[in-house]
Amino acid sequence: MALADRFYMRDAYHAPRMTTWLIIFLIAAFVIQSLLLFYGGFDVSENLALSVDGLRHGKVWQLLTFQLLHSCPWPWHVLFNCLGLYFFGRPVETIVGERKFLALYLLSGVAGGLLQVLVTAVLPRHADIPVVGASAGVCGMIAIFCSINPMEELTTWIYFLPITIRARYFLMFLAGFSVFGTLVPFSGIAHGAHLGGILVGLAYVRYGRRFSEDLPSWVPWPLRRRECAASPGSLAKHTRWRRPPLEQPGAAAFISRKWTQSWTKYRPRASTA
Repeated sequence: MALADRFYMRDAYHAPRMTTWLIIFLIAAFVIQSLLLFYGGFDVSENLALSVDGLRHGKVWQLLTFQLLHSCPWPWHVLFNCLGLYFFGRPVETIVGERKFLALYLLSGVAGGLLQVLVTAVLPRHADIPVVGASAGVCGMIAIFCSINPMEELTTWIYFLPITIRARYFLMFLAGFSVFGTLVPFSGIAHGAHLGGILVGLAYVRYGRRFSEDLPSWVPWPLRRRECAASPGSLAKHTRWRRPPLEQPGAAAFISRKWTQSWTKYRPRASTA
């Protein structure tokens, strides 16, 4: 039985309504942000975007508000985040429910923001550029989805070329890409925020669900061993991948079974007219 099937058997189906409302809210926030910037000349990111300087001045609300903003006025940033939230957030919400989904999404965003700020403050030559976007929360949903469905085939586009890759390899690539971008920042992307969201998703799958015995074999976490008695008084142990030893019949039972098989094979059969 697949790991995802065990998830669906344990929890009831939850219609992904929260994901839909969240996508609508993000698009509405982007439209309002663009209108204020274009017509009113008011940039809301000055007070609502996440930055080291903002947290130093006590603007802790930026850990939540930066997840609602996106780069303006081009819509590609918000559209790609909404697409990722649609394809990965909906399956996760159907498993965990809307309340837990929203909590995990926001927690992934907050953890990603904190990691991005920490990296900017600690590592040298990291510019304190204000961070906006829902990518950290989306990366948390990607990590949960790929951990639950490691063998699922995903199709992505790289420079107009479709590439099909399994979910576990996609997650490995995304995590490695985020680690490199966190250490060596490039393209103005908050890779530390992506990495923080991924770590929250992996931590939830590992500890929050408490099903470490059912994790796929590629996850580098040790599986717990199960102990069982093969016969009364035996201390034999086996893992879930090893079959327990078969009980051997005694000498009298063995001879009796062989005699019965021989008699059944060679006894005369009734003739037909």
